[in-house]
Amino acid sequence: MAPIQWWKERWGCEAMRFTEERDDRYHRLAAQITSERMTDQLRRRGRAALFALIVMGAMLWIDGGVATAESSFAARDVVTRGAIELGGAVGYAQATTAIGAGTSTNRSAVFVLPRIGIVLTDPLGSGWYQGNIELLVEPVFARFTRPFAAEGAGGSFVVKYNFLSFGRWMPFWDAGAGIFWTNLAPRISEQSTQFEFGLETGPGVHYFVTDRISWTMGVRLHHISNANLGERNTGINGVLPYVGVSLFLPSRF
Repeated sequence: MAPIQWWKERWGCEAMRFTEERDDRYHRLAAQITSERMTDQLRRRGRAALFALIVMGAMLWIDGGVATAESSFAARDVVTRGAIELGGAVGYAQATTAIGAGTSTNRSAVFVLPRIGIVLTDPLGSGWYQGNIELLVEPVFARFTRPFAAEGAGGSFVVKYNFLSFGRWMPFWDAGAGIFWTNLAPRISEQSTQFEFGLETGPGVHYFVTDRISWTMGVRLHHISNANLGERNTGINGVLPYVGVSLFLPSRF
């Protein structure tokens, strides 16, 4: 065999072996990465499921163990004119382009929402929509996670209508307005000022586990903009689901 032909065959075999080894390493690495990702997803889902079970178990324990002796009460017996609400909630806001002129959904933030309120009226109306009006002051603290880390803080006055005809369940609808500062601006295209105004509205529900303590769940349409105080004012609209707890104190007048 000619030397040139021998080297061609030898080189071809070596190249084929190298290609096979490379492909084998690639497939092993891909399988390892896939396995690690699946394991990580299973761990996260497992932690989420465990957390949900703990929360559900705590709710059932409180409901069944603490409130048994108080099973005769209803929300209308607790949320009376002059009653004080002290509470707080945690939520996650996700921007949407379905409403308004926003051009990006890459805006997300964790919200912390303490609250204090007072029921202003006796029951209004009759039937299923009978309820009363509550005024709340709601500070807000936010930590933006997208498009980059940023902070926000402010506060709102919130008017809430409480529906009182559903036993321990008390649906409500609230709406609020306030001021909001965030260093998200002017680094985003929607806003050019750090001083903003906020608007919010949406439904929610309280569930009383005792005659004073309630779990709270709700969702709001949340809007911030600078009311044309700056050069850019597209505004950010978002959906803000939240969960929390409230303590209702007896009537003060």
